[in-house]
Amino acid sequence: MPNAYAEIAFTPLVREEQQRFGSADAYARVLSPERDDGAELGPREAAFLSARDGVFQATVSETGWPYVQFRGGAPGFLKVIDQRTIGYADYRGNRQYISVGNLRHDDRVSIIAVDYACRERLKLWGHVRITEDADVVDLLNGVDGPRAERGIIIRIDAFDWNCPKHIPIRLTEAEREREISRLRDRIAGLERDLARKTSSERELSA
Repeated sequence: MPNAYAEIAFTPLVREEQQRFGSADAYARVLSPERDDGAELGPREAAFLSARDGVFQATVSETGWPYVQFRGGAPGFLKVIDQRTIGYADYRGNRQYISVGNLRHDDRVSIIAVDYACRERLKLWGHVRITEDADVVDLLNGVDGPRAERGIIIRIDAFDWNCPKHIPIRLTEAEREREISRLRDRIAGLERDLARKTSSERELSA
């Protein structure tokens, strides 16, 4: 578990609950001042984020209410710009602008990205810069689809890989088709092997 994550998530009240339920000692080593990890995305994190077709994003309003929104697109919609920066094109939806409004007030954001097929989950914390710069929006927008209204650039402060224990296994349509194709190929191979075995046995008994 990375230190940068613990520095943000393990507030005094959280530490009190850890103490109360007996996990404080196990997590104490994560808060060691000698550790400086969990803020820069590595190859594993970059590949994982680039492959996602959707993430859950949380912001907080000026009245203190959290707001969670799903942001999705074709795999690759979430761009890894460098080890500390990711971004995505923000398209027009129902025009409520709740996330955008929240981010104008408080630029902090939390993201959960999930791979249900492989039961992997990555949590991110960062600060957002909203941009309408045409060059940046074009970079994030990609070549297909509608024109984005703005670009969302996220400077990563911390990340953490979550325990997979309670993640249900779910497949997208494309993942399901690949799995069905794999099973069909496997069945066809077994049928060929069985046919060859049966033919050999017949020849031996003839």
